[in-house]
Amino acid sequence: MPDQLDRGGDEYLLLQRIGAGDTAAFEAFYKIYYPRLFRFVLRMTRQTEGVEELIQETLLVVWERPHGFNNESKISTWVFGIAYKKTLKALAKTARRERDIDIDQVADLTGDPIANPADNWENQDWLNFALTSLSPEQRAVIELTFYHGLSYQEVAKVLDCPENTVKTRMFHARRKMQILAGAQEN
Repeated sequence: MPDQLDRGGDEYLLLQRIGAGDTAAFEAFYKIYYPRLFRFVLRMTRQTEGVEELIQETLLVVWERPHGFNNESKISTWVFGIAYKKTLKALAKTARRERDIDIDQVADLTGDPIANPADNWENQDWLNFALTSLSPEQRAVIELTFYHGLSYQEVAKVLDCPENTVKTRMFHARRKMQILAGAQEN
């Protein structure tokens, strides 16, 4: 148990309390993960429709099966893995063309305390466009690595694939974004 406390004890204690049916612990867990999941699922789907439902489905798994966490990774890796699988299923089910949305328009919903300054809008617009051009799998690698700070090993666990696949997806995502950046400059 001391190892768990060293790796983010608050979340581990909350998960233990959730396992005992503690609704207050689940509410606290929900508040921690909701903004992070909102951003992740939104960036994966590029659609506002269905984001809430996917977050609810993800956190319902946490509530119903907190003992499904096997202590082989961080809790966030486990939670993002659940969200990733549910999001991929939803994308496959709808199989409709993705729409580009402006992340800044939904910033109030995400609870992100850092607002984008006016001089970064152009960069944000370009980044949103560039992310839209990537596959959902490549977007997930970018999102989990750069926005949530997960290592390649942790991303591999979330995506349930080998670490080398994560590295390959990152390579191709970066390459595609570099090509788009070059085209933007011309």
